Amino acid sequence: MAIDASILFQIAGIGIIVALIHTILKQMGKEDMAHFATVVGFVIVMVMVVNQLSDLFQQIKSVFLFQG
Repeated sequence: MAIDASILFQIAGIGIIVALIHTILKQMGKEDMAHFATVVGFVIVMVMVVNQLSDLFQQIKSVFLFQG
């Protein structure tokens, strides 16, 4: 099981982009759209994390059930 650090950089990149979009929209006075952009970024990150957890649980299952 190799640790893939690229997922951390992807999450950090998404966080930076969402923070910039949120700041720009808030400065323009569109606070509702800024919050919507933040929620969308959060959902994207959560989907990525759930996929990684799914892979982890599959690997754990294959170890304990001795499946290849």
